Amino acid sequence: MDTVVIQNVSKRFGNTLAVDNLSLAVHPGEILGFLGTNGAGKTTTIKMLLGLLSPDSGRVRVLGGDPCAPAARSRIGYMPETATYYPYLNLRELLFFYGGLCGMTRSAVRARAEMLIERVGLGAAAGRLLRTYSKGMLQRAGIAQALLHDPDLLILDEPLTGLDPLARIHFRDMILDLREQGKTVFFSSHELSEAELICDRVAILKQGALVVCGAMQALAGDGGQNLERVFLKVLEADTAREVPA
Repeated sequence: MDTVVIQNVSKRFGNTLAVDNLSLAVHPGEILGFLGTNGAGKTTTIKMLLGLLSPDSGRVRVLGGDPCAPAARSRIGYMPETATYYPYLNLRELLFFYGGLCGMTRSAVRARAEMLIERVGLGAAAGRLLRTYSKGMLQRAGIAQALLHDPDLLILDEPLTGLDPLARIHFRDMILDLREQGKTVFFSSHELSEAELICDRVAILKQGALVVCGAMQALAGDGGQNLERVFLKVLEADTAREVPA
């Protein structure tokens, strides 16, 4: 069973067609890069995967169920592009807050939080108020928050924004480790070079419609072109195409 199934989904806001008859499946244990320019429909699609928006037509299934159902939501970790956290909490307090929302016991939160705080490189800053954090530090806090309840599906919306090169390397290693654990990662990003390094497959959107979907190896694995060139080429084309998985 596929982890994410999007079937003929469309979503409109007034006269704007944000998502146009999108069909896409994400397989268990893979990293899918969900790519496109600003306004391509990536964040709208993510909100439908989270049950925050309903499609006007078509169907969305996540982990075998309705994304609005608590049973499905409890198995999803989500990191938004721009997270707004309570500024007068420190990181440990933030993670206890989110752990409570997830129904975790305090002992489980404590053990998991300390491991993640160290993993994202915020051990020395865990007692500081979040209002003192830089953009990159808040992004790292967001990664810890998304992973706190050990989700089966991780949805990341522009997770690399504000991260320095060392933090990007650590983040990349973390995502690859999650794949080794059998987790599924839905990775939306403008950072094409990073997507090329970690994604098993990529799906590229243009004006809400899927214009290419396929294995990274098939798209840019022969050394003849990189993902940036592929991205430019398919966005300039008029027709969609499927690349073999």
